[in-house]
Amino acid sequence: MDETRLTTIAQIEQFLVASAVVQFTPSQNDEERYAHISRVLKRFDYPRLGKADKGVLLRYLGHTSGYSRQQLTRLVSRWQSNRLAPTPLVKRYMAPNAPFARKYTSADMALLLEMDRANEDVCAPAIVRLFWRAFHEYGDPRYERLASLSSSHLYNLRKSTSYQLRRVSLIKTRAVCNPIGQRRVPRPDGRAGFVRVDTVHQGDLDGVKGVYHITCVDAVSQWQVQSCVQGISEAYLLPVLGLVIGQFPFQVIGFHSDNGSEFINRQVAKLLEKLRIEQTKSRARHSNDNALAESKNASVVRKHMGYSHIPQKYAKPINAFYENVFNPWLNMHRPCLFASELVDPNPSLSTFR
Repeated sequence: MDETRLTTIAQIEQFLVASAVVQFTPSQNDEERYAHISRVLKRFDYPRLGKADKGVLLRYLGHTSGYSRQQLTRLVSRWQSNRLAPTPLVKRYMAPNAPFARKYTSADMALLLEMDRANEDVCAPAIVRLFWRAFHEYGDPRYERLASLSSSHLYNLRKSTSYQLRRVSLIKTRAVCNPIGQRRVPRPDGRAGFVRVDTVHQGDLDGVKGVYHITCVDAVSQWQVQSCVQGISEAYLLPVLGLVIGQFPFQVIGFHSDNGSEFINRQVAKLLEKLRIEQTKSRARHSNDNALAESKNASVVRKHMGYSHIPQKYAKPINAFYENVFNPWLNMHRPCLFASELVDPNPSLSTFR
């Protein structure tokens, strides 16, 4: 486009109005666009224009060059600083001809892997010291670059993809060594009083917890006691747990639960020890150790209480309903089947049916 005939600000305004709906495709060459901006600014003597005229000229340059208003402001500022030069606007940046050189090569990564394997992944300062000694004291030229490695950058090298692909360490799940309770299945030997315990959460609503139901069922007689608490912390659980144990018509001898912290803690252990009740907990990789209580969660709790969120403020009335109405009906006024126990000759196994 030959725009040299535009010599006044009035002509520029008419051009902008006439070409408002016309889409220009500026040249992708920054040098050509820089030259166009320099010619227009020089032809209209930009430094002597008023504020309104400068705004019109900037709109025109943005329309024809494709640059944003912010970029044009920077280019105009540079042009005013260098307008006496032969080429006031020049491109000041360019893509690098070659990528940045790596300081630590693949051979260095191999030495790092070898050192880590030999010393079982000790801390970074120790590895850095070993590199320094290998080069300065033992004169091994392979460690020349690694001798100046910092501890912080050593961790960066360990996080790199090349290191992670070659160095894979697998750690087995560590067993939780909690001395509270014994890891074994209770052996009632046909006696009532060995109860299984589990908790059921009544859903969340907008990040707010609902009530918790506590299921306690005897392993032999199937006598079941339900209760409800606001939370599973010791402030709510301990008082209700004492009431639950008191609702059984026989003496509770054993108390079995999973490994949840709501029951495996010092406060509950102290309460059970005071009542002379044996505390046991489920074994690792034996999902059926507490299956009796977990099955009651679905067949009793979810069947009658549902899955919807129940606010914590209703814990006390629900607990009163359990104690006065639900538990008597659950154990006295519904058809029940009583389990029979067959003890396997193998003392480590027992079968219930």
